Amino acid sequence: MPELSPKMCATCGRPISARELYYRFTLVLQGEQDVLDASGGDDAGGLDALLQQLEQGPEDAREWEEQVHWERSGVICPACRDLVRRTLTLPEGDTGPH
Repeated sequence: MPELSPKMCATCGRPISARELYYRFTLVLQGEQDVLDASGGDDAGGLDALLQQLEQGPEDAREWEEQVHWERSGVICPACRDLVRRTLTLPEGDTGPH
């Protein structure tokens, strides 16, 4: 039986042998922003702020796209899986940094 080439952990870069346990992941970050004011007030201030934000943003279209949609997939080793799970799991009752 031919030996498979080792996979690399996307987090730590360690090679993962063909006989070793690993975890597949896909992470998608999609930017959202509620721009419209539902109160029915003057939209001119909101539109001015949005235009200013667009003018100050990156010039490269790829950078804009990454701010709106970013995704990665790959494999990670068991040690990095534990680290990722702790990082992305909030303690019960915690609403996060925002």
